[in-house]
Amino acid sequence: MWLLSLLALVLAVAWAFPVYWMINSSMLGSATLESATPTFVPFGGSLNNFAQVLTPEFFSALTVSVSVTLLSVAVCLLFAFLASVAISRFRFRGRVSFIVTILLIQMLPAEGLFIAQYKMMSSLGLLSNVLGLSILYVAAVVPFTIWMLRGFVTGIPLELEEAAMVDGLSRTQAFMRITLPLLAPGLVASGVFAFLQCWNEFTVALVIMENNRTLPLWLRGFVQQSSTEAINWGQVMAASAIVAIPVIIFFVIVQGRMTSGLVAGAVKG
Repeated sequence: MWLLSLLALVLAVAWAFPVYWMINSSMLGSATLESATPTFVPFGGSLNNFAQVLTPEFFSALTVSVSVTLLSVAVCLLFAFLASVAISRFRFRGRVSFIVTILLIQMLPAEGLFIAQYKMMSSLGLLSNVLGLSILYVAAVVPFTIWMLRGFVTGIPLELEEAAMVDGLSRTQAFMRITLPLLAPGLVASGVFAFLQCWNEFTVALVIMENNRTLPLWLRGFVQQSSTEAINWGQVMAASAIVAIPVIIFFVIVQGRMTSGLVAGAVKG
């Protein structure tokens, strides 16, 4: 048992070290980072790198990323929720074909769609537009989100709803009071997946967002210096840490909710 515990500790340290190194480097100057001797503890470090990257360009990119991510996640969860309930609770013509289509869509390489996506957004006047990028993100994320939620819906016994209907509830009331609370962990897990996909996405934004930059595109600007200008790795690390902060905050908010709905609603009050 102690060997497994030691292995788990080693894996945890290996997983956390890159994050620590990013934060550590963000507090060091360029001369220290470029030294042949690594600095594992930022003694004498400062927050100057953070102050230098918090420019108007950052806040503009932050606004774009937050807007696109929140809009995409909300629409994606709505569509995925309705679709997963439909294919799990009802039998209708074309159901199997719909499920197979969802799987086939996952096999399409994103790079093969760039030209079509660009022309479509250009014809609609949605280039460099939050709505246009959100539409593409929803289309890319919703198939897998449907597949995730389908597993959660299928795992909830239909007998729970039937028992509630025997007690006098309508089908809609039984679903809202019994099944929906039990789906909370699935909705949160699917929302986390959709959030990460939209927040960190780079290639589609690079093609579509010609003027308005998202945070990944803004972050790329720190390593696209001119040939005569050295890359300031301290600022790169500080910018990377700032981009990661919203993700960390998001996980802190939702991690307690991922298990809160596991048994909620299954007990009649």
